[in-house]
Amino acid sequence: MGIRHSSTVTFCRQLHKICNVTLVKPNSAVRAADLELNLEPVPDSSARTGVHTLTEFGGLEFGIWEMTPGVMTDVEADEVFVVLSGAATVEFADGTAPLALGPGDVVRLAAGAETVWTVTETLRKVYLAG
Repeated sequence: MGIRHSSTVTFCRQLHKICNVTLVKPNSAVRAADLELNLEPVPDSSARTGVHTLTEFGGLEFGIWEMTPGVMTDVEADEVFVVLSGAATVEFADGTAPLALGPGDVVRLAAGAETVWTVTETLRKVYLAG
């Protein structure tokens, strides 16, 4: 099983050294493209992933996620995201048509979906997950 990012805030609170957390205050802005992420190896892959959590509100987590080229499996959280940069394909174990992702794509993933991510160009996304 791959890296699950649905409970990143809780995970980051336990392991501050590998996650970045920036609490975005109301009426403020951050540059998503410029945020640093601590990238960690993906098990059984040459890829690396990182998360920068921006805030939580209404029981949801908002942040930046990045993956370098490679392949990983995941079990998804209920999530909506926008691809900021990069390219990837997401395949679904249930036979749902694969998604080809690139900058500007808006994606909705269902909680529990089993996926295989194949990133061909470092992918960065801004996500909202519950």
